Amino acid sequence: MSAVYPDLDGQSVFITGGGSGIGAALTEGFLRQGCRVAFVQRSDATPFCDAMEAATGRRPHAMRCDITDISALQAAIAEAGAIHGPVTVLVNNAANDQRHTTAEVTEDFWDWSQAINLKCYFFAAQAVIDGMRAAGGGSIINVSSISYMMGNAGYPAYTTANGGITAMTRSLAREFGQDRIRVNALMPGWVLTQKQLDKWAKPEDLAAHMERMCLKEHLVPEDIVGGMLFLASNASRAMTGQALVIDGGVVTTG
Repeated sequence: MSAVYPDLDGQSVFITGGGSGIGAALTEGFLRQGCRVAFVQRSDATPFCDAMEAATGRRPHAMRCDITDISALQAAIAEAGAIHGPVTVLVNNAANDQRHTTAEVTEDFWDWSQAINLKCYFFAAQAVIDGMRAAGGGSIINVSSISYMMGNAGYPAYTTANGGITAMTRSLAREFGQDRIRVNALMPGWVLTQKQLDKWAKPEDLAAHMERMCLKEHLVPEDIVGGMLFLASNASRAMTGQALVIDGGVVTTG
């Protein structure tokens, strides 16, 4: 760890997709801060939880869940609250950037894409509000992507959801600021998870992306952890409704 945030020690953290890719790095980062971490994913996370317990001395609470099933997601959040106390840090991380063209999008695909990339973010946030109010505040971090800021083709349903995440973040920040609940977005660039390497990281595409980066080094999941911990902690207590970009300098904001 490059930084320690004492106020995170003992916080109840809930992460969607917390057992693989960026989510796994986030789970480890929060555990190393002393947080009580619960997460959901579709597959069995026992080996990952074993590894985290061995590495950090703390075991995350993993639950199998399809986050497009809103009732199941809400039940998982309630279970996390019963075990660790009301969720005070929510990380909406899980997403699916399956490639597609506009012509091949069906109504069913559109609905699935919005369900996994946007709808579940809203209802997860809704589910933690009362507990955060009771705790005197909290932090919601919605993981989006720079994809829609770049105007990328190749996944229009996904980039539409990304734009919706930013809009939703601003609206929730305005509505719940009076409750000391902060809502921010974290927007990674192209993070080379194993999924990205297996599916889409062709040498020519990596080279083209590198040309757009100010910092000439491709991102890995661990690069996202520092910004996430900052947004979760009181170090960012005056930040809400904002979008924090971590992309090696591909897009510019402000």
